[in-house]
Amino acid sequence: MLLDVLIIDDEEGIRRSLTRILREDGYLVHTAPSGEDALTTISNDGINLDIVICDLIMPGIDGIRTIEEINKTHQGITKIILTGYGTLESSIKAIEAGIDGFITKPFENKELKWKIKEYYIKRRMKQFVAPDIFDKLLDEPVHLEPRMSDVSILFTDIRGFTKLASTIPPEELASLLNKYYFQPMSDIVSRHKGIVDKYIGDSVMALFGAPVYNDNHATYAVECGIEMIKSMEESGNILQMGIGISSGMVVTGIFGSISKKEYTALGMPVNIAARLQKFAAPGELVISEETMKSLNSTRPFKKVGSFSLFPSSLPVEYYKWEK
Repeated sequence: MLLDVLIIDDEEGIRRSLTRILREDGYLVHTAPSGEDALTTISNDGINLDIVICDLIMPGIDGIRTIEEINKTHQGITKIILTGYGTLESSIKAIEAGIDGFITKPFENKELKWKIKEYYIKRRMKQFVAPDIFDKLLDEPVHLEPRMSDVSILFTDIRGFTKLASTIPPEELASLLNKYYFQPMSDIVSRHKGIVDKYIGDSVMALFGAPVYNDNHATYAVECGIEMIKSMEESGNILQMGIGISSGMVVTGIFGSISKKEYTALGMPVNIAARLQKFAAPGELVISEETMKSLNSTRPFKKVGSFSLFPSSLPVEYYKWEK
């Protein structure tokens, strides 16, 4: 995995040692002897940073301040403090600055490599991934590299959200969404071996079968959708949503800009799932024919129509879950 690492340390020997170790593992390594030099390098060269490893105690601005400044333009990167002074006070300050982890000097090569890999994957995936999938990624981070993947994609969307947002205060809306929608729906995705790809306004996009492949991804996606609907009903339908699911081959991997990257899926099945969600009435689950063919389930579905994404594209048949 080609990742850009910036090493910031006033000791030349540490910079040389870390550079050698990380280049052995295929990292693209940049170095800076001070916080000031690091900030200048980032500003002038536009480095596509993934990881920063910064010494805690340095002449000029210290490691915490350096990280805080870098964080203003590179919030999504993995930030690691390198220190021989792992005091509680420093740890608290580092956590407040958004540090992902510590590496203490002197370090062993094998432990150093493992910690960098662990902190990077945790930063990228821990908010969205079930524990068993996360453990698999720690052992085999190659799953995060761009690849063709056979997956199922699930989209949810709240019905009547615009009207709702115009009738209640913002803080009340945020509390309502987090309590009855984002948190419980994300928990359900995790229980069904999926990952939350992203939140798009009042929509949730979830992936099943990636980054770690699962033969039954279509079944997990459908069972997830059904549990989501039941969860909404059990909460008294305070919020109502429609769900669309599609399956097929997509490109998965980490994509994005210098300032923001994310693991996601790109391809026709993603567009189909997003469109199917629009066909689902409140409390309905709609799936594509491809998902229907891949199901390892006796859940009842009824064919209800077809559509074309583009004038020249083949029609996509879709099915509705019959409760």
